[in-house]
Order: sequence, then structure tokens, then C-alpha cells
Amino acid sequence: MKIKELENRLNSEKLSDRLEAVSELAAMEKRGEIEAVPVTGDVNNHIHTWYSFSPYSPTKSVWLAHRAGLATAGIMDHDSISGAAEFRAAAEIVGLKSTSGAEIRVTLGGEAFASRRINNPDQNGIAYMTLHAVPECGRSALREYLAPVSAARGKRNRAMTERLNAVTEKVGICLDYDRDILPLSKAHEGGSVTERHILFALSHALTRKYGRGAGLISALTDELGLAVSAKNASWLSDEENPGYEYDVLGVLKGNLVSRFYIDADGIECPEAKIAVDLGKQIGAIPAYAYLGDVGNSVTGDKKAQCFEDSYLPELFEELHRVGYGAVTYMPSRNTPEQLKRISAMCEEHNLFQISGEDINSPRQSFVCIAARAPEFENLRVAAYALIGSEDAAAANAALSFTGDAAEKAYPNVAERAVAFAAKCK
Repeated sequence: MKIKELENRLNSEKLSDRLEAVSELAAMEKRGEIEAVPVTGDVNNHIHTWYSFSPYSPTKSVWLAHRAGLATAGIMDHDSISGAAEFRAAAEIVGLKSTSGAEIRVTLGGEAFASRRINNPDQNGIAYMTLHAVPECGRSALREYLAPVSAARGKRNRAMTERLNAVTEKVGICLDYDRDILPLSKAHEGGSVTERHILFALSHALTRKYGRGAGLISALTDELGLAVSAKNASWLSDEENPGYEYDVLGVLKGNLVSRFYIDADGIECPEAKIAVDLGKQIGAIPAYAYLGDVGNSVTGDKKAQCFEDSYLPELFEELHRVGYGAVTYMPSRNTPEQLKRISAMCEEHNLFQISGEDINSPRQSFVCIAARAPEFENLRVAAYALIGSEDAAAANAALSFTGDAAEKAYPNVAERAVAFAAKCK
């Protein structure tokens, strides 16, 4: 019972409670009162927390990563670095090596990519990029960069909420942004508010109105005209499903966004070179987030759709022109053919390869089984290199993986990765 109470406190509203709870759990584990989980070679550099969208605080994310046997873990919130200090503190308590990052959006390539779906399912010409291994000395500059991004996103979120209300009017649901959506976020603590928060508020409203099970499924299909897959229908038919609203969100995310989405502008999504240059200045590692053409989705929130696979050579030329030094991808999301191709192209263009499992739903595992294959050993080395870079550049961004000295000493990124992995404390 005490263990359950402590695990619940990992999502307490008070930071001190969260860290106290994880400290007690770690002590219980050390004393043998909680059976220890063997540490594996698994790594994960892409864990979202409630500072963007997730069921978990940074502290709870760390505890779950630790209990999953991860050797390293990295926080990666959308448009926010606010959870990084807590994530690192919790990781130190449980003895887990960690790294910090943020996921942002940029405008890529001007006219050449303006009409193309890149790696963003919702808007042409816009690309997700990750800033890995953000050192402590670079966090304030990143927060300053993100402030106008968050403000612009907030205005667009309000407009999208109004547009969504025009859709849900037929089922008698009208969301209020301040009452229903903002409380689901950590915006008051520097967290971001995303389309997922809007849809999560709708998930709760639909569940309150129709209950769980057949009535809600009927509302989704008959009233809102949404496609519900057999897998989603099975989840939503289970009235005891502990993550029910997250599964409703999965249906909404995969089917409804296009009916209320409003394109982000250049304030939210500046030119890629601006963000890449900022990343290097603060000692982070800017990476293009490869998506690839999508078939089945583990979380039920992505429909089959084509992205950058048809023009990868052109895209990589643009990445080189802009100055990206890395590409991040998820082995569980892509086919073996896609993975071989993206890896070969990274080697051809001397781009650092990073990986991580995108965690924002209780259905997702912190462990990427696919990444255990021997051909992905470089991704495990990369995780330690991120930590080594963040540690080396903690007080001086110039000492990072992307600093001039490192690039001169190790022009080959694979060799540089090994060198920085050795710096991991």
C-alpha cells in the first residue's frame, strides 16, 4: 500500500512531494523492500512529460524509466525545457543517467518544401526538430527563444478551440479554453499547450456525456463521423480501461485534427536555420526528426499517410545546407527497409544518428524492443554521447558535441560519438 501511495505522489502538484516520494521509493528499492529491476542496455532519449503532453511528471517518467530497466533516459518536451531540472534531479536520485532536450517546429526550405508534408501530419512545409543534450548553461537562452513561440501558440490554440466547438456543437459540447484546456497543462509553470490538450479536454467531455462503451463509440462514429478502427473500438468497449480518455484522444487525434487545425505561422515555426544556429550556440545538438511513411500506429493516433520517403535525397541536401548535424528516428515506428535507408543516408552525409521512443500515452512502453537489434548498437552509443556532451558543456556551450573544437578534433561523427560517450559520468 505504501508503495502505491508513493507512486501516486510522483504526480503530486508539489515538486518537493514528487522528489521526496521518488527518494523514498529508491531507498525502499535499495533496502530490498521493492524488488530491483536489472538494468538493461536499453536507452530512450525521447520521453515527453506533463510539461508538454503526457500522463507523467518528470519525476514519474524517471521512475517508470528506471523500473523499465533503462540504462539512460532523456526528457523531450514540445516547446518547453521546464521539466529538465526536475528530470535530472530525479534521475540522480534513482541512479539513472539522463539527458535533456526539447522538441520544436520549424519552417523548412522555403518554396522547395512549402507544399510538401515533411514530418508534420498537420501542416505542409513545417518540420519537427529536436534539440538534444541541452546543457544547463543553455536552458535560459532556450526558454527566451520559446517565450514568443508559446505566446503565438496560445493565441492559435484559442482560435482552434472555437473552430472545434463549431464541430462539436452537434453533440452539445462547447469547450472553454481557460476552464477546460489550460488546467490540463503546465502552462503556468512554463509548459506548452498543444492540440493534444485540446483533444484531451474533448475526450473528457465526451466521456462525461456518453459514458464509456457503446454510447461513446456511437457518438464518435454516427454523430461526429469519425472512423474508429477495430483496435480502438476494442479499447473503448472496455469500460474498466484505466487509460480510457487517452484512447478516446487517440481516435480524435487520428481523425479530427484536420477539421479544426489552423496553420502555425513563422513566429511559432521560424526558419530552420534560426533554430539550428540557436541550438549550436547553446551547446545542444539539433536533429531532424525522421518520421517516414506511416502504416499502423501503436497508439491509434496516426493514420496511414505519406511523408518524406519519396524525396529523402532532396531533404538531406536541405538538412546539410541548413546545418543540421543529426537525425533522430524510432526503430519501432519504421520498417527494416526504411531504417536501413535512413541509416545509410546519415552515414553518407556524416550525420549523427540518435533514437528514442516517443512517450506521451500510458499505452506506450519506455523500452523500444526493436532497438535491441545488433545493428542499432550505434544508437546506444549515441545516448551516452548525448549525456557526455551535456556534462562537458554544462558551464560552457563551446565544449559540446557540436562545438568547433569537437568538430575539428573528430570530423567523423561516429568517432565523435564514441569520444563523447567516454565523457559520460
